[in-house]
Amino acid sequence: MLFRLLLREVKRVAADHSLILTLLLAPLVYVFFYGSIYQYKAEEEVPIAVVDEDRTGLSQTLITQIDNSQMVKVALRTTLEGAKESMYHGHTQGFLYIEKGMEQKVLSLRQANMVLAVNAARFLPSSEVAGAITQIGLTVGAGVRLQYLQKKGMNTEMSMQEVMPLNVDYRPMFNSRSDYGTFLLPGLIAMILQQTLLIGLAGGSAAERQRGSLREWIQTAGGNASTALWGKGMFYFLLFCAYAYFFLTVNFRVLELQILGSGWELALITVIFLLSLIPMGIFTGLLFKSQLLATQLMVFSTYPIFLITGYSWPLSEMPPFIKAVSYMLPITPFLGLYQGIVQQGAHITDRLPDLYHLMALWCFYTAVCLWKMRRLEKQNIVAHAV
Repeated sequence: MLFRLLLREVKRVAADHSLILTLLLAPLVYVFFYGSIYQYKAEEEVPIAVVDEDRTGLSQTLITQIDNSQMVKVALRTTLEGAKESMYHGHTQGFLYIEKGMEQKVLSLRQANMVLAVNAARFLPSSEVAGAITQIGLTVGAGVRLQYLQKKGMNTEMSMQEVMPLNVDYRPMFNSRSDYGTFLLPGLIAMILQQTLLIGLAGGSAAERQRGSLREWIQTAGGNASTALWGKGMFYFLLFCAYAYFFLTVNFRVLELQILGSGWELALITVIFLLSLIPMGIFTGLLFKSQLLATQLMVFSTYPIFLITGYSWPLSEMPPFIKAVSYMLPITPFLGLYQGIVQQGAHITDRLPDLYHLMALWCFYTAVCLWKMRRLEKQNIVAHAV
């Protein structure tokens, strides 16, 4: 009986051009298109202007070191007014102002100042540029003072302690380059998997109601709503299991993303995730009498759903109502598990609350979907009797 329902769904999808595009073309197009945007993961060679009023060997060394860094490119050496104008026109993303007398102050162990102005409207490159230049400035300044102290007769160890009394050993974990692409792409791939599945399921279920074939669908399952649900869902489950495997192998390899945790644990939570999405998608579709309206709603919801999952902004900082909506989405606990396994090398046992949350949503959406199917079936029976 499940096989008959599977064949029935295959025939229905094959006869519906919009479902073919959504289920067979959209996942592959989206994942390669969005993946190619963030393929390089981090912005490099960010142009800045330099205003050097010191014009000494130290300032030249500092500028050379900045220009040699991977993150920053010295695109212009100019006056202060010229640097401001260049940033306002968008030719550079900021400017570095080196005050006159900087070398003299450093050599006399006094504090010297540099002014770094960056275009914070583009916060990602601005923060990276500020971090890179700050680190280079501290390193060059420490090197000059080290040489000065050594000439005064201090040995290397004592000179290092004088120059750097506190050494911070900064080690970014799991994303060693702290780049945006490595952070964003895994979550984006999971979002594409969810939304294409929900769009297909909602559109297909709404089409059942629009064409009046809901009763025939359940009768094909012998009148058992649960069999009808999972018989219909079997096609989508098998198809999107194949997509998930493809994304996590081929796409991860092409985009140079790593899975730090267990592949088997990742497969398990992905299966539970898909099983929770199937009743959710069918239930959502059955709320509408129009296939077009259901599809449009799911397409429109893609970006809002991604924003409230807690992936791009912490859930703890969201309004209570938004958090309540987020907790009703299977992707919210899934991303907690998924991010832990893929990006942090965690185990399922480290994220048990998320696992319980995901399984609870699976049970909840299965229950409400079966309730909706039975209610609509009874309404159809009454309508036919009248």
